[in-house]
Amino acid sequence: MRDDEATEHPALTVQFTSSPLGARLARRRAVRHMEMWGYPPESEVSCAVALVVAELAANAVQHGRVPGRDFRLGLGLDEVAGLVRIEVADAATAKRPPATAPSSYPDGESGRGLLLVDVLAVRWGSTPRHPVGKTIWAEVSTVAPTNLHTP
Repeated sequence: MRDDEATEHPALTVQFTSSPLGARLARRRAVRHMEMWGYPPESEVSCAVALVVAELAANAVQHGRVPGRDFRLGLGLDEVAGLVRIEVADAATAKRPPATAPSSYPDGESGRGLLLVDVLAVRWGSTPRHPVGKTIWAEVSTVAPTNLHTP
């Protein structure tokens, strides 16, 4: 997150336990913060951010969990660029996401999270976190419709 984002729209940075409850709390906290920024919970932007946070937090809990270590959620609003930046950092260095989302829907009940992130985000990726871990980030547009409700 950039320092200049803190002037009108303070960024959110908070740690959660690396558990399913922590992932749910991260999504709820993101929705509350979006509302503070002027995006009601039922808005397309808030819904898109909630889904991306839910997927990234669930992945941090399921694939990036290191015993005794929390994950961190960061949200930043860049009104000039029309973007909400979502960052989820965990302590697992070795487990990195694929460079691109899967090209088709996998069978079974899981494995679609990065497809959702790919559809809802303008762009996404990962960066190493020092001394350990990684940060998965995604940027969601506040300007263009996210097509959550396709006809």
